Amino acid sequence: MADVSSLIFITGGVRSGKSSYAEKTALRLAEETGGRLHYIATGVASDNEMKERINRHQQERADSTFSWKTWEQPVNIGELASNFNQDDILLLDCLTTLVNNELFIKEEWDDVFVKGVQKKIIAGIDLLQKNCQTLMIVSNELLFDPVATNELVFTYSRLLGELHQQIVRASAKAYLVESGIPIMMKGDQV
Repeated sequence: MADVSSLIFITGGVRSGKSSYAEKTALRLAEETGGRLHYIATGVASDNEMKERINRHQQERADSTFSWKTWEQPVNIGELASNFNQDDILLLDCLTTLVNNELFIKEEWDDVFVKGVQKKIIAGIDLLQKNCQTLMIVSNELLFDPVATNELVFTYSRLLGELHQQIVRASAKAYLVESGIPIMMKGDQV
């Protein structure tokens, strides 16, 4: 993974407050550096709950004192890299949804396809990171519970866990958000 700009990883359970924390952190960075804010949204409004979540996130950014440029990019995140420069703060929300979108391009998975998805996502992250001031990645923490015996769930969980490890190794900071409270797992306190 690239070591060009700052990389911050934020994870937590569903509805833990991780996206709100990431947005506040991005806003603080923009205030401190004069950076431009970009939101890379990987979600697809596939049902009413997801539509509501997307609308809520869009409204929160619209109500912000800073202007966000939103990029809807459910797959192939690396394609966006040329749109950014060293003044930009990127918030990718979220890795979990990106993994879903990339995996479910195909109905059947084999090890070669899954490894290809992993490489494609890491390459996309590298491209984004080379073209920005700070890249923040939000993801869901799914691996607290035992993995089901379903092969599909096992493969997905293993891939997400491996991606988390790769990204955290390359990150300057990593946070776990629990009940709206960020817990620093890696990096210096500010």
